[in-house]
Amino acid sequence: MIISTTPTLEGKKIIEYKGIVFGEVVSGVDFVKDFAAGLTNFFGGRSNSYEGELIHARESALEEMQDRAYQMGANAVMGVDIDYEILGTGNNMMMVIASGTAVIVQD
Repeated sequence: MIISTTPTLEGKKIIEYKGIVFGEVVSGVDFVKDFAAGLTNFFGGRSNSYEGELIHARESALEEMQDRAYQMGANAVMGVDIDYEILGTGNNMMMVIASGTAVIVQD
């Protein structure tokens, strides 16, 4: 399946628009990762624990979006956008939403 952030797919003819498709992931950060990130915040540097969680959440949201597009009969998703939000009373949860337009393109 083709996944693209662009509004068109160069060299491909769009045969049918299937609709908007989403993939959502809400991910919590456990105490150990939160503690390790707090140390990084205090001493400086990159937070590998948060980065790893963010990468996993983004990949999961894109995979879910792709699966939903496939279920709609699409073979491509174009105009993909990824949004991030922080949730929870302690700001210890993260939501990642991938969205785009599911289409059928001619090979």
